[in-house]
Amino acid sequence: MPLIFITGGVRSGKSHFAEKAAVTHYQTEFTQAQRLIYIASGVALDREMEKRILRHQVDRQAQDIEWLTIEAPYDIADTLHQLTDGDVVLWDCVTTWLTNAFYEGFDMGTPCVEQPGCLEEKLDILKKAIETLLEKRVTFFIVSNELFDEPPYSSEEVELYRQMLGGIHQWFVSIADGAYEINYGVVKKWK
Repeated sequence: MPLIFITGGVRSGKSHFAEKAAVTHYQTEFTQAQRLIYIASGVALDREMEKRILRHQVDRQAQDIEWLTIEAPYDIADTLHQLTDGDVVLWDCVTTWLTNAFYEGFDMGTPCVEQPGCLEEKLDILKKAIETLLEKRVTFFIVSNELFDEPPYSSEEVELYRQMLGGIHQWFVSIADGAYEINYGVVKKWK
């Protein structure tokens, strides 16, 4: 399975790049491609996020091709296990999913970030699901945000988030067939 990792700054053009790449792959592999799937991790908790989600939906509709959208803000592993040979998949995005993972359980009184081993378990489950996916004939585009140009934050929670995100980025790149960074709409291929 080809796995392509795409990162870049916020509003850098990475989602647009990933969508175009997924559609191109789907169209060129049409005799073998089964479904074009968009896995969305965003949750519309505020007006800004509502606008971003709507913008992404409109962008996909403008492509004049049908996407199957699967909402997976928390349990991404279950979604990955449902993918089948021939699927072309775009997951947007890792940073949103990791944020959701950090604060899952907040409404019950204790977010995952405050539960010993909770985040490590979620990352382990994600990695195992992706390793299983590697055995299938699925093309998988993964989008994430680059948050490492900023100086360290005084918040331990923010630094933990950045460390975990950096670790998962390194892991994705180590298993990826291609790795791209998008900044200001400029694409740099790293792998």
